[in-house]
Amino acid sequence: MLHPETLEAYRRMTPSQRFKVMLEMMRENSSRIFHGSADQVDRRFELLHRQNEDRNQRMLKAIARTRS
Repeated sequence: MLHPETLEAYRRMTPSQRFKVMLEMMRENSSRIFHGSADQVDRRFELLHRQNEDRNQRMLKAIARTRS
């Protein structure tokens, strides 16, 4: 989880500023994410996919709670 001050800084950014930060982070980490055997890379991406799906489900549940 990000520090509250960091989250607030991201909230104040424009979408283009957040996109730029995301691209910089991808460039910095791309060598690490593809490091290792094909099986290791596949497992790493599967973990990222599961984490993303879990996060999306939690957000959808929270949105549904606010609408009911």
